[in-house]
Order: sequence, then C-alpha cells, then structure tokens
Amino acid sequence: MTGRPITGTTRIRTRQRAAQLYIEGCSIPSVARQIGYSYGTARTLLLEAGVHLRRPGGDWRTRSAP
Repeated sequence: MTGRPITGTTRIRTRQRAAQLYIEGCSIPSVARQIGYSYGTARTLLLEAGVHLRRPGGDWRTRSAP
C-alpha cells in the first residue's frame, strides 16, 4: 500500500489500529509492517493519533546488566 495517500475513514481506522499496536508494545517498524505502510507513514499516523512516542532503543532500565 505504500505510495498511496490514506484519506477519510480509511485513514481514521488505520490511525486507530497503528495507535493500538504501538500502545500494546509494538515498535514503529512492526506497526508499519502490520498496517501495510512505510515507517514514515506509520510514525505520522501515530503522531496524528496523539501517541507519545517511546525513545529509540527501548527502556534501558529493564535490561539486565552485562
């Protein structure tokens, strides 16, 4: 689907699905694959949905020490 504009109800539904996936813990690349759009489009949809984006690299506080 990349390269095609998303408009109307399709955009609303896709934005909601992207937000749901991201809030459930998926990464932006994973969200992009699951909704069938590019990383940039997925990120834009997440921002439009008002989702607070996590910092890259995940939560370092939950990683075990080497």
